[in-house]
Amino acid sequence: MRNVCASATAPGMENDARIRFETLLDERAQAVETLLRSILDQNPLPGEIVRPERLIDAMRHGALNGGKRLRPFLVIESAALFGAKARQPEAARVAAALECVHCYSLVHDDLPAMDDDDMRRGQPTVHKAFDEATAILAGDALLTLAFDILSDDAHDRGPAAVPPAARLALVRGLARASGPGGMVGGQMLDLSAGQEKPDEAGIIRLQAMKTGALFRYACEAGAIVAGAGEGDRERLAEFGSAIGLAFQLADDLLDLTADASQLGKATGKDAAAGKATLAALHGPDWARSQLHGLVEQASSLLEPFGENAAILRQAARFVAYRDR
Repeated sequence: MRNVCASATAPGMENDARIRFETLLDERAQAVETLLRSILDQNPLPGEIVRPERLIDAMRHGALNGGKRLRPFLVIESAALFGAKARQPEAARVAAALECVHCYSLVHDDLPAMDDDDMRRGQPTVHKAFDEATAILAGDALLTLAFDILSDDAHDRGPAAVPPAARLALVRGLARASGPGGMVGGQMLDLSAGQEKPDEAGIIRLQAMKTGALFRYACEAGAIVAGAGEGDRERLAEFGSAIGLAFQLADDLLDLTADASQLGKATGKDAAAGKATLAALHGPDWARSQLHGLVEQASSLLEPFGENAAILRQAARFVAYRDR
């Protein structure tokens, strides 16, 4: 993470710009939720025997319960950056697959053996609404569903088709971002952090894996869907890494300063569990200063794209300066 000299409170967006951005974010979230609902409502597909109703209900509870849908938003807007309107439906499907992985991780994170949370997005967590065994299976099913969505080439027809090599890159990228060297590995490091007390470099590595890996994938995946070149793909991936760190730092700051009614989940749990976070290590003012630096870093990565990247710049500011 960059060290920066900045005021403790950095400006975000002007009010009108924020309203327009949040309206677009909500529109994208509703579109992805509609797509997820249609996927979960499908009858058994070829190769399947039956979809147990209780399992599907638990999956719906974990995946269709609102949320900002930031990762799907980044997939869609990263693809749009390259003018890939013809591939917008495929970008939406990649976004839905990514959200399945994210929602599975939340279902499992909330379990008593992990973070032991009773509330998520203002409603009971899946293991509270159903039971622990069903929650585990619902998370497993959401994870595997993600790769079903990504590997389905039924939509690859005509000039807008995603080439096989690009589809393979999307599947492989999500597997690596969500697996032992990405999100799951980061969660393992997080579980150990209370006893091992990692230093700043260790915390940054943990957060880059647990949170940042899916943000990085979201932005690169949009570029892959759009058929962008290797250099642009890497630039978008670095942008995703920067805002992934900003998202986690903002989350840790909110855990220190916000209340449960504001966030829709318990607060202060990291400190109570003795988990190391950068916000707790250095304090809220330092965290706000670093957030300002991460927004500058993310914005500088988008300079080659000019005004075409305005929405992604707004996304970086939204991630860093959000209040919930």
